[in-house]
Amino acid sequence: MTRRLNALVIGNAAYEDVDALKNPVNDAEDVGRKLETCGFSVIQEMDSSHADMDRALKRFQRVLKDSDVGLFFFAGHGMQIDGENYLAAVDTDATDEITAKHSSLALNRVIEVMEKSGCSTGIIILDACRNNPFERAWTRSIKVRGLAPVYAPRGTLIAYATSPGQTASDGKGRNGTYTAALLQHLTTPDCSIEAMFKRVRNTLSATTKGRQISWEHTSLAGEFFFNLSLGLRIDLYSETALSDSLFVLDDRKASHRVIRELKSSTWPRQNPAVDDFTPEMANKAAADSLFVVGRNLYQAACGGSRSASAYLADFASRTNGINEPKRKAILDGMLFEVFFDPNARLRKTFKLRKLEPLFSLQRHKDLLPSFDFIAECLLPDVAQFHALPGKRHEIAVDVVTYPAAKADQHVVESMHCGGESILWLEDEDYAPEPGEPPLLEQLTLRAFEAQLSEQMVLPSHLLKVNYLSFEKQGRERLWFPLGYTARKR
Repeated sequence: MTRRLNALVIGNAAYEDVDALKNPVNDAEDVGRKLETCGFSVIQEMDSSHADMDRALKRFQRVLKDSDVGLFFFAGHGMQIDGENYLAAVDTDATDEITAKHSSLALNRVIEVMEKSGCSTGIIILDACRNNPFERAWTRSIKVRGLAPVYAPRGTLIAYATSPGQTASDGKGRNGTYTAALLQHLTTPDCSIEAMFKRVRNTLSATTKGRQISWEHTSLAGEFFFNLSLGLRIDLYSETALSDSLFVLDDRKASHRVIRELKSSTWPRQNPAVDDFTPEMANKAAADSLFVVGRNLYQAACGGSRSASAYLADFASRTNGINEPKRKAILDGMLFEVFFDPNARLRKTFKLRKLEPLFSLQRHKDLLPSFDFIAECLLPDVAQFHALPGKRHEIAVDVVTYPAAKADQHVVESMHCGGESILWLEDEDYAPEPGEPPLLEQLTLRAFEAQLSEQMVLPSHLLKVNYLSFEKQGRERLWFPLGYTARKR
């Protein structure tokens, strides 16, 4: 089940005419990251001028045309003028109410953009209910406080950090009090959006001792979940196939007999079973059975089965003649086995022994839907990877070395990816004594790049290694610090 999710997230803190706020930029950054783990494509704007906010909303409007769900999040100053709500830009001109209106983003405009986009679900979250600091410069007293309630069109939920007419305060830590509660509950698995906001309200009330009560106005027509568990997100296969420890074998089915032999963990039983697994047999099997066959084929290949390894290496040819959905089910199962255990939970240690031949299949255009499948499965856990497996993005790693004693030998000093240092001590047993250099092991460039590929969970065709201190010839040797890794922390 692929959901098209897009979000616009704005955090304004560095206001020009009033005191700066502490939390909104952090709030927007953290909410944006959370939304990405839920599958949202996120447009982020920090400390935005009125022109920046206008451009961002127009960009958001364009992407919403192809979206199922649109979400708008704003943290910063908001104000109610003549019964309507406005979200202040960092350069909002608050000389008077009229000027403030026209140099801020009208909330009604955001609502209209989402209403007319065609999205089935629109979500607006506002951590913008602070005291209006601009009214001090205005010629008349504004007695209303906070934001005004607004009409929520069908299919829309509007969430406020506090009840209409009330105000909220900045938080004491990294995030505002409301956003901190939101971050705590946003990715709760299988929790509907209404139930999630009830949890936020409870946490916020407890944190503020009842002084701040969040509020939502909803006219949602259906249910929405930020974080669906694997069994609910992936509707191609049953729960017993995803959690194949629950899969019940029926030896009257040929595909189930293959699964039983593959599970035996003995090559004399595994190899004949793989050799007997023909396209004719596959075409008669159900998708769930083929998914479990794929899981166990990959497991057998990692365990050293000659026939399973050959099947994997020659997958495109060996599966020629299998109907496309059933061929996909086998490859889906293989990819799933790399990352998920028999209970459909993400493995603590991935099965990477056959990652290279498996992911080399990504070069076959007709097999790409399986890689989209595994990327969707892993999306909630994207923070555990340098790049989401299944996506076809090349990743560059810069390796800094210094010369060793012998020619063509170099000592790895640091490695960098995405602007960050990625080399770190994983095994404390290898920690050097104070003032001593780390222990080193010698690797060929080929062995080093294979090790790096495994640690970063990236196939070699998507990993580009740049050696900054020497020009690669191929005969060089690298001294790599023992106990260190490029695995994602």
